[in-house]
Amino acid sequence: MHTKQFIGQGNFCVIAGPCTVESEEQIVSIAKAVKAAGAQMLRGGAFKPRTSPYDFQGLKEEGLAYLKAAKEATGLPVVSECMGVAELPLFEDVDIIQIGARNMQNYELLKAVGKTKKPVMLKRGIAHTLTEFLMSAEYILAEGNEQVILCERGIRVFDDTVRGTPDLLAVSLLHERTHLPVIVDPSHATGIAKHVPPMALAAAAAGADGLMIEVHNDPQRALCDGAQALRPAEFETLMEQLRKLREALSCS
Repeated sequence: MHTKQFIGQGNFCVIAGPCTVESEEQIVSIAKAVKAAGAQMLRGGAFKPRTSPYDFQGLKEEGLAYLKAAKEATGLPVVSECMGVAELPLFEDVDIIQIGARNMQNYELLKAVGKTKKPVMLKRGIAHTLTEFLMSAEYILAEGNEQVILCERGIRVFDDTVRGTPDLLAVSLLHERTHLPVIVDPSHATGIAKHVPPMALAAAAAGADGLMIEVHNDPQRALCDGAQALRPAEFETLMEQLRKLREALSCS
């Protein structure tokens, strides 16, 4: 696949799914739900970087196999995070390789994904400037991989009321400074499910090329980041709101 088919140049893409893959039944069920609501891609973590070493770290290769099953069941392209160079050979069936905020300046990993022919989604670190963000993207581009998607996922500020602060101004600033598509992850930016829809709508109004939204069928029992996940019905409502907003913006 090529990113131009889905993201940027007038194509607005919504990537949705759980923070982490928990079972084949779970990921296939959620994949069917988000596709029915209008999502164009499926997200799901098989390798999970966690602040605490005692938290669930993902199903790893087993999780990737379940993502493949969900892809086969729905036809949705798959986005999943790679945490290290040694894992890259396992990502053959992943359509877009995600480089998380913690690895934004893992230069060896950036160079390695730059040598692949796969699209790469690069997330901004929680305390990094836009210049640093763009320089990390350059590591990928310099290796010949032009399929880079920038993802604003919120930055850390002095207020700890929420997980982070969505830097929506970054969408406009990045569009001024680069040709690369820019999407927003309001789930990680806020960390609280009820704040995800308004920030998602705001990101779309700010000119984002797409969104990454966490969706879980039972957030209270999620093994990772359940507090920020929308239920399938809530995601369906958000998708309808996004459709109406984008129609209104196209007429303005």
